[in-house]
Amino acid sequence: MRQSVLAVAFGLSALFAASGAMAQTRPQAGLNSVMEIDEKPGYVPSDDESQLDPAFRRQPVYFRTTEAPGTIVIHTNERFLYLVQGDNRALRYGIGVGREGFQWSGLQKVSRKAEWPDWTPPPEMIQRQPYLPRFMAGGPGNPMGAAALYLGQTVYRIHGTNMPNTIGMAVSSGCFRLVNADVADLFQRVPVGTKVIIRQAPEL
Repeated sequence: MRQSVLAVAFGLSALFAASGAMAQTRPQAGLNSVMEIDEKPGYVPSDDESQLDPAFRRQPVYFRTTEAPGTIVIHTNERFLYLVQGDNRALRYGIGVGREGFQWSGLQKVSRKAEWPDWTPPPEMIQRQPYLPRFMAGGPGNPMGAAALYLGQTVYRIHGTNMPNTIGMAVSSGCFRLVNADVADLFQRVPVGTKVIIRQAPEL
């Protein structure tokens, strides 16, 4: 009797382990993906630090949509940005998103682009993190990273980061961050005027 109970328990453990492995193929936002972390102006990550978890690396994926090729669709809850390619395909990038209280959704357009942009933290951010510089020129240690795509007339941007370990996390003040190699790739593919759709809640 004891052997049958152990066999059943072992079988259930294997089943749950297999289910967990399958769940890892499409990471979802959860308690472990929210970080209380401050910006690190001036910090330059090593090449090893810039290597993303495979789940968040840039890759072509199946993506069912009626949006036109070239449209950017951001799924905040999934921590992914999709660049629509057509024929239900997209190029998917892992991103960091706004932390609790700073997430949003809506429709915008890329109003401006800049490589290695300067950074001027808004007053609200300085109030939360008084040690931040009032201005920082663009460069490898700049929290804006290698490039920025400005969203309409808002204060929000899709930009690079000098903290690659925050990709896949909810950490920002509402902007969407990519590792520098990915934002540089996106920068080359996306013109000013590109439609950007930000979706916060998962679709049913």
